[in-house]
Amino acid sequence: MTAPQLIIFDCDGVLIDSEVISARQLIEELKGYGVEMDMAFVSRHFLGRSYPVVLKEVRDRWGVQLPDRFEADYRARLLAAFERDLKVMPDVTETIRALALPYCLATSSSPERMRRSLEITGLSDLFDGLTFTASDVARGKPAPDLFLHAAARMGADPAACIVIEDSLNGVRAGLAAGMRVWRFTGGSHLKGLDLTPPDDAIPEASYDGFPALRAAHPGLFAAERVK
Repeated sequence: MTAPQLIIFDCDGVLIDSEVISARQLIEELKGYGVEMDMAFVSRHFLGRSYPVVLKEVRDRWGVQLPDRFEADYRARLLAAFERDLKVMPDVTETIRALALPYCLATSSSPERMRRSLEITGLSDLFDGLTFTASDVARGKPAPDLFLHAAARMGADPAACIVIEDSLNGVRAGLAAGMRVWRFTGGSHLKGLDLTPPDDAIPEASYDGFPALRAAHPGLFAAERVK
């Protein structure tokens, strides 16, 4: 196995406990247009995907064409909810500071949502100049484009990259990129759900928290970064 050169973190549901907020907000917003879904459906079909893909799924599955204002309204209410409720995942900061190899962030979120999320949770400095979003590539997750783009910009061989993802679509994207994929299941949005992965989204390993991940791979966390 190729020695790891780069850790690629997803953001929502991995670094920050945001997906439960996003899912609840989306469920509530769509209910006003006659679209009914639950957390399990959102987790399996929408997590890790870009906003245009979600809109297309709603149109194709329910036959509902959402108005142009929907995106702006949803994003405004979501960011307001983030300001109130968004939290960093436990032990994220300590884990990142202790990494002994390069890392970056690759997210399906918009640049503005990512920027504000990192500010709210105090992670901005740790990821300064190390962020990539779906807006950087033609195809979002589950296509491999974003992870391949991140690896190329960071100067890493895809086969030497480790992707840490929570969503099935993110796992699929990492696998399609030829990378090692670890699934993070410690987010509030996954509690109580059946986490058995489908055949096309089976990660190398799964961890329910960063302490468990660090315990399993101590060689990756040999150097404590200066705070």
